[in-house]
Amino acid sequence: MITIGINPVVFCLGSLEVRWYGVMVVLAIVAIIIIALREARRVGVSEEHIYNVGLWAIVGGVIGARLFHVIDKWDYYLAHPGQIVGFSGLAIYGAVIGALLAILIYSWVKKLSFWQLGDIAAPGAILGQAIGRIGCTINGCCYGLPTSLPWAVVYTHPASYALLGVPVHPTQIYHLLWDLAAFAIIWQLRTRLKPQGSLFLSYLVLYAAGDLGIRFVREGEPFLFGIQQAQLIGIVMLLVAVPWLVVKMRRAKVEALAPEPLSEINQPEQNQED
Repeated sequence: MITIGINPVVFCLGSLEVRWYGVMVVLAIVAIIIIALREARRVGVSEEHIYNVGLWAIVGGVIGARLFHVIDKWDYYLAHPGQIVGFSGLAIYGAVIGALLAILIYSWVKKLSFWQLGDIAAPGAILGQAIGRIGCTINGCCYGLPTSLPWAVVYTHPASYALLGVPVHPTQIYHLLWDLAAFAIIWQLRTRLKPQGSLFLSYLVLYAAGDLGIRFVREGEPFLFGIQQAQLIGIVMLLVAVPWLVVKMRRAKVEALAPEPLSEINQPEQNQED
């Protein structure tokens, strides 16, 4: 068994706790922006758009993360409506969907390609999620079901959100390793995958597939049909993204193999008079 006794609270300012989770979220945002700026320069998109859309995505992500968490725990918040507004609970899929909606709105307002912005954001997004999982590991949130496996983790610090003294699946680390593997794949495909939007859809497919599988050994309440809210969203995301990606790839292949239109050749020469 692996014991995790790290204090998840970095320091306190009065009643305000600054946790390692929050620190890692900030580092994740920085990483996303840095990689997005690099990709924007590579494809010729203005850095100003990256900073602007980054701000929109942060706001949309926070709102979406909180909204999805409240919906998932609706019975609790129905009894405690005063706690609906806050940051004590955030849902990762809410953050992803909220950020995507913000990017979609920004691209529509600025008349930019949503697919291009999505491709630019994809590598940094999955790496940022991996960094965030380091915060989850220290924080003790998103913990797994009890297990006797030799790599189980046991949380011992009283400020941890995990079950104390109980060996559980290290689902945060499962997520971390999956996200790093997905980042490696996305990074290799970013200059090869065509057409526009394929990289972004690949990111959604990889993330949803990994998250869906890991949640079978992660603590969570049934939301609908006996599965967790995030699993339901993951299934819907896969049902939408996989066919869309296949269609995009096939269209690109057909267009690449299609013969180019014949130019006007062998035109009869006009007689010239002296």
